[in-house]
Amino acid sequence: MREAEVSRGTAETNLSVRLNLDGTGRHSNQTGVGFFDHMLDQLARHALIDLEIRAAGDLHVDDHHTVEDVGIALGRALAEALGDKRGIRRYGSCHLAMDEALVRAALDLSGRAFLVWKVDFPTEKIGSFDTQLVREFFTAFATNARMTLNVAKLDGENSHHIAEAAFKAVAQALRAAVEPDPRSTGIPSTKGTLSE
Repeated sequence: MREAEVSRGTAETNLSVRLNLDGTGRHSNQTGVGFFDHMLDQLARHALIDLEIRAAGDLHVDDHHTVEDVGIALGRALAEALGDKRGIRRYGSCHLAMDEALVRAALDLSGRAFLVWKVDFPTEKIGSFDTQLVREFFTAFATNARMTLNVAKLDGENSHHIAEAAFKAVAQALRAAVEPDPRSTGIPSTKGTLSE
């Protein structure tokens, strides 16, 4: 079973992440940040990953530590669940349209952490949620999952639509990348490893 559970506790947050890569998209995410929970639900549903997150953070300061630390723990859980990545497709990409927004996401479960982020938002907030935190989440997620992730906004005027399209596009790309490849039994790299 490609499952993992990761806990993280600091002076700023206390959280746990449980995921199953071979799930059906079931989700139960409670971080105390409503919009972020909605985005995590989208990530699980569209990647077909079962995901349960519980987080208690210093929300009286702001949402930053909670969002970033969830990204860290989720990335670590993904890396753990993938193991040596034997038999996976490794790569995934998606152009995702949501109303007027269009976002492209492409990723490589390469073992090398890198984020290219070309997404801007027309507003600083989505409700009370700081739009800068979308990038913070994906930075932490990509770094700790040790993936190369490229996300670009190709069109869009509504910040909610842009953020949601980004999460859904990454989810679809991730779904493709973690999928078992029926034609491959080994590690999909000429180096023989995807861990470094």
